Amino acid sequence: MTTRRPTAEVARALRGLVDDRASVRLRAALALGTTPDAGCVDALVERCASEPEFFVRDALTWALTRHPASVTLPRLVREVRSERARARSQALHTLSKIGDRRAWPALTRALLTDADDEVARSAWRAAVVLVPDGEEPDLAAALATQLGRGGRETRLSLSRALVTLGEMAVPALRAASAAADAEVRAHALATERLLRDPDAGFAFAIEEAKRVVALGDFGDAGRQEPPDQRGQVGEEGPGGG
Repeated sequence: MTTRRPTAEVARALRGLVDDRASVRLRAALALGTTPDAGCVDALVERCASEPEFFVRDALTWALTRHPASVTLPRLVREVRSERARARSQALHTLSKIGDRRAWPALTRALLTDADDEVARSAWRAAVVLVPDGEEPDLAAALATQLGRGGRETRLSLSRALVTLGEMAVPALRAASAAADAEVRAHALATERLLRDPDAGFAFAIEEAKRVVALGDFGDAGRQEPPDQRGQVGEEGPGGG
C-alpha cells in the first residue's frame, strides 16, 4: 500500500505541533483543523496527551472534531485507556465534543471513578452526552457513587452531569441523600435542589443542604418534582465553574 506524503503545509503544521512556543502550536492545530487530513489524527491525539496550555488543547480538540469520526473514534477510544491522566482526560473531552454514541462502551466504571479528578470530570461530561436512551438510570447510579468527592469544582461538575440526566437521576439522588456520610447527603440534596431550581446557585444549594443535614430535617427537603426535560446547570453556579 502506498503512503501519501503530507503536503508542505501539513508537514509544516505537524512540525509546529511540537514547537516550544504555544502560539506556534496553536496556529498549527488550527491549520490542521482547517484542512483536515486523516494522516494527522495520530499526531493530534498524541499532542493532546502532553500539551500544557489549555487554549492549545482546545484547538487540538477542535481540529480532531473536524476529521471523520470513523477515523478519530478508534484512536480516542484507545487513548482513554492510557496510563497518562492528561491523555485520558483530553481523549474523553474530545469524545464528548464529537458526540458519537459509538464511543459509549469506552465510558467504563473505572473512568467514571478515576482517581484523577480531571479524568473523572471529563468522563462524567462525556458520559451524559454519549449515554444511550434507556441507560440513564444506570449511569445516574454510577455517578451517584461519587457524590461528596473532591472540592467545589469537582462537586459542581458532578452535579452538572446529574442535572443533565434530569428526572432519571432522581432515584439515585434520593438514595444518596440517606447515605451515612454527611458530605454525600449534602451533595445529593444540593444536586436535587439544582435539578428542580437551576437558578438557585450551587453555593446556595450546598449551604442549604448542609443546614438540612445538620438539622436532620430530611422531610420534604429537595423533594419537589423535577422538570420533565433534562436540566442544565451553567458554568458558574447554575451558572458556572
